[in-house]
Amino acid sequence: MTRGYGIYALRRVVQAAVVILLAYVFTFVVISVLPGDPVTNTLRNPQNGFTEEEITRIVSYYGLDRPVYVQLWESLSRFVTGDLGISLRSGLPVSRLVGEVLPSTVVLALSALAVAVLLAFAVAFGTRYLPARYGQGLLRAFPSLFLSVPNYVIGLLLINVFAFQLGLFRVIDAEAALPTFFAAVALGIPVSARVAEVLIANLDHEAGQEYAAVARSRGLGQTRLFFRHLLKPSSLPVVTVIALTVGELLGGAVITEKIFGRTGIGSLVERSVTTQDLPVLQAVVALAAVVFVVVNLLADLVYPLLDPRVRTRDKEAATS
Repeated sequence: MTRGYGIYALRRVVQAAVVILLAYVFTFVVISVLPGDPVTNTLRNPQNGFTEEEITRIVSYYGLDRPVYVQLWESLSRFVTGDLGISLRSGLPVSRLVGEVLPSTVVLALSALAVAVLLAFAVAFGTRYLPARYGQGLLRAFPSLFLSVPNYVIGLLLINVFAFQLGLFRVIDAEAALPTFFAAVALGIPVSARVAEVLIANLDHEAGQEYAAVARSRGLGQTRLFFRHLLKPSSLPVVTVIALTVGELLGGAVITEKIFGRTGIGSLVERSVTTQDLPVLQAVVALAAVVFVVVNLLADLVYPLLDPRVRTRDKEAATS
């Protein structure tokens, strides 16, 4: 790693940290500080059954009897140290509630991302090298098809065919390997559409460049040409698209978990919305922002490794 890359990486890390802090402050303002004080309103609701002693303890914990800037500082301090607050419903630490369901969602999201990337690269490779008589032109329509079908429709079809008709997995055993795979397929197919579209467009562009024609004239095979010369320069925009699809994966995971009966962040959010457990909602929104920013940070750090010109342009922009 060069010194220039280290400076580039440090700058990106600092920018990501600032964005995360601003996202948390925005979330805090929207959920906790807007007129009406939703936390206090929840506590004072007779249907929730809080005693005065419990209300006093929770108000003191969240600093609701202190100025707004003190509340924000204490909330931000807790967040930085991993303290996400206390649930207004169960009285348990929010970090514990999130930690119990987060692994299931992470497994689903990563599996769906793997399915999306593999499917996108397979479609893109086929559009270039699959013989026309086997449907090479038809493959170019796949991304539009994938994008037009919602993930919940795909999920219901997969459950109907592979669970009910073929009996390959049981719906009640949603956390097992096979149900997780089909849930990942349902979530990953729509995500693969954007990745495939960008990759196909960039492969078409790179295949028309002079260096590709020179490689062909030297007798380089199609497969070696694809992996040695076309894939790397075509992957830079794909990294961007993959990073931007993280939000779609997180949002789609909520729906997919519901369809397949999985216990994850989606079920926690649904339960928290129903019971107005605002500290849990705030924690989930903040963590989603952290995940999105971190993934895009990783994409920024990968760019110069794929194309060193990115680091050069960043240095020129900083000195201009």
